[in-house]
Amino acid sequence: MSENKNEKKQAAEKQLAEIAKITDEELFQRLDTCDEGLNQVEASDRLEEYGKNIIDTGNENSLLKRVRAAIINPFNIVLLIVAAVTLVTDVIIATKPSWATFLMLIFVVAVSGIISFVQEEKSNSAAQKLQNMITNKIDVIRNGSSMEVNIEDVVPGDVVKLASGDMLPGDVRFIETKDLFTDQSQLTGESQPIEKFAGPDPEGSDITELDNIGFMGSNIISGSAKAVILTTGNRTYLGSMAKSLNTYQDKSSFERNINSISKLLIKFMIVMVPIIFIANFITKGSWLDSLMFGITIAVGLMPEMLPVIMTSSLAKGAINMSRKQTIVKRLGAIQTFGEMDVLCTDKTGTLTQDEIVLEKYMDVLGREDKRILRHAFMNSFFQTGLKNLMDVAIINRAEKEELSYLKEAYVREDEIPFDFSRRRMSVVLRDKNGKRQLITKGAVEEILSICGYIEIEGEVKPITQELIDNAQRIATENNLEGIRVIAVAQKNNIHDVETFGVDDESDMVLIGFVGFLDPPKPSAESAIAALQKNGVRTVVLTGDTEGVAINICGRLGIPTDYTLTGAQVEEMTDDELNEACEKCHIYSKLSPYQKQRVVKAFQTKGHTVGYMGDGINDSLPLKQADVGISVDTAVDIAKEVADIILLEKDLNVLDEGVIEGRRTFANMSKYLKMSVSGNFGNMFSVLIASIFLPFLPLLPIHILVQNILNDFAQLGMPFDHVEDESIRLPKKWNIPGIKKFMVIFGLLSTVLDVLCFLVLWFIYKFNCNDMAGFFQNGWFMFGIISQTVVIHTIRTPKVPFIKDRASLQLNISTLAVVIVTLIIGFTAIAKLFDLPVMIPSYVIWLAVLMLVYTILAQILKHIYIRKNHEWV
Repeated sequence: MSENKNEKKQAAEKQLAEIAKITDEELFQRLDTCDEGLNQVEASDRLEEYGKNIIDTGNENSLLKRVRAAIINPFNIVLLIVAAVTLVTDVIIATKPSWATFLMLIFVVAVSGIISFVQEEKSNSAAQKLQNMITNKIDVIRNGSSMEVNIEDVVPGDVVKLASGDMLPGDVRFIETKDLFTDQSQLTGESQPIEKFAGPDPEGSDITELDNIGFMGSNIISGSAKAVILTTGNRTYLGSMAKSLNTYQDKSSFERNINSISKLLIKFMIVMVPIIFIANFITKGSWLDSLMFGITIAVGLMPEMLPVIMTSSLAKGAINMSRKQTIVKRLGAIQTFGEMDVLCTDKTGTLTQDEIVLEKYMDVLGREDKRILRHAFMNSFFQTGLKNLMDVAIINRAEKEELSYLKEAYVREDEIPFDFSRRRMSVVLRDKNGKRQLITKGAVEEILSICGYIEIEGEVKPITQELIDNAQRIATENNLEGIRVIAVAQKNNIHDVETFGVDDESDMVLIGFVGFLDPPKPSAESAIAALQKNGVRTVVLTGDTEGVAINICGRLGIPTDYTLTGAQVEEMTDDELNEACEKCHIYSKLSPYQKQRVVKAFQTKGHTVGYMGDGINDSLPLKQADVGISVDTAVDIAKEVADIILLEKDLNVLDEGVIEGRRTFANMSKYLKMSVSGNFGNMFSVLIASIFLPFLPLLPIHILVQNILNDFAQLGMPFDHVEDESIRLPKKWNIPGIKKFMVIFGLLSTVLDVLCFLVLWFIYKFNCNDMAGFFQNGWFMFGIISQTVVIHTIRTPKVPFIKDRASLQLNISTLAVVIVTLIIGFTAIAKLFDLPVMIPSYVIWLAVLMLVYTILAQILKHIYIRKNHEWV
């Protein structure tokens, strides 16, 4: 199989290397296409021939694989191993074959798997319905005209137009490029952008270094291009490696901690089971009975329903979020959302409204000048890259000012696309008289750096430091009013060449500024206040100027006393940035890499970081963050890497998501602590009983039924209420804290078990082999009911039943288990489990023991909370 994969990869590399060397004409001939693309009939025929543009990784989410994923987990594997041993000892080599224990184990695995599967299917179904509303599209030339199609409908031979933020829809050969840089990190692991060019590459080189070839899985960082689709789906270079490339993903904090807990319990089992086996063998003499009892104890130590409770809790959270028009792409992100204590967010389009308004167009003295709008309009309209919100605002305002005639008065000859290092973009236009003009707009500092002249009241003068200071003062004054300012420059004496580059952006004439009003979203202030109240700090990471960022953040209640710019971040060492991030709430004029670095700094300091953004410059920090959040109107690459996508503009859903995540965490934590402490206590109880009793305290079948009923009692846990105190602040899995809880409350469970032993041994005289069945029945019922009743004590920091009541679902599941247990113990049904019918008066002692257990647990809980200042 590995040889076959390697052959496919080598064949794909050879084909791409060959295509890189040929001319455009040979390329069109080879793919039976042309510069104007395919027609619709040809595209439809090829879609039928090649299929949808989807990569099959071999890990497709088939029904069989989803079922297998629901069943296979560390705890179920232990159960299946025990089942296999039981099949041998109880059926194959036994003189009287008994299938009961084996079937009970298989039943537990099946029930666990079915519930996990059903819950995850519900969650996936809810998310899929919303996700179907979002599609990634690409600009394709069909029938000679440009049109948008879904990426999965692109076929070989299609000619596509690419701009910043686009994902490459297949392997492509570039036939036109303009300052094009791509991100190939998914293929190479290198984060640095790769520049691409059009035309043949006769030299050839390493496959990922071919100048004129782009790969599926890459995205456009900056610039623009026109390209021909070479291959799609599994025929792409990425597709040839799909089963081995990037199949491993870093585990989330949630997954890492669940694995740590699983390992803790399995280690405990490995230590305890041999001790219990040896103790029983020494005191009882039968190695086979002792072995089976020890193996069954291993089952008793396993919280078999942990995967079920985890999946159910996360699925319930995801379904609740879907009702709020929020897509949860990764189920574990729900819990991470609740764990988040720092939310880093872009400003434009996330905290601010989606519709930027052009508020001002002014000359270098700050006076209104329609000529500035005219030049800004020509720059925005004629550029072919991604038109951002400012471009749209300029075009809309120019049309209102009746400047649309300029569309016919000029033609575009060339352009120099925007990138995040230059922070500007230019177009070269020619009028009907053949006169050419270079118009540039961008960030004020970057435009000033390329200007040798300035136009004041119609007169062009050499620029001086005094004039530069005056221009910066006008921009700053507007920034502090919340108006984002960009500068406009132009020059007429340009070289008589066909193509232009960054070097041509020099000796420009500064002519003025355009200012934009980008007010905060109505929900932004309340959302940030709610997050702050719930222990989540909001930090703004923007490419905008410091003044605008301070103005907007001040209106939203974000501290503005300490800010950092991209230039300052660049000068800092990692250690310096790590310390600064604890104080700074506003970072301005950041590049995408600087945003990623700030997110990483917070993580280094132990924070769980969320990042919210919707632009090209947000993809890196979205990937870096513990939970990435975007919106349905975001660029394709941002939606692709996000874990959570908001379909509505109301930012209050962020706080609702945090609360949902914490509620999910709290209910999972309740189950986990109850389960591990109860199992821990039971094991010590079994060890004590094994040493002092002349018979087994419980038969394997009793332990299995106990486990099933105890787990069933907690199936209502994902639907339980959570106290406000438990969700006020972010919480992380605390493995040492779980160990401490397990020991403290596990020992309390053991103390009550010993009290039960004493009642059965001394009061009822169940102290010989002939009375072993009654002893086993008594402890069997006590073990189930005590663990069921204590659920209500542990689930809340308050007094159970009186000051706080469980949810209806949890009340029903716990009450049902108590009733079923009493029916088993006090009726003829007991005989089905090798138990005699229990003496009726024992129900009184059960009640007394339950009351004692509840009181002691409440006292211990009070001491625990006072000492540790928190509950589950």
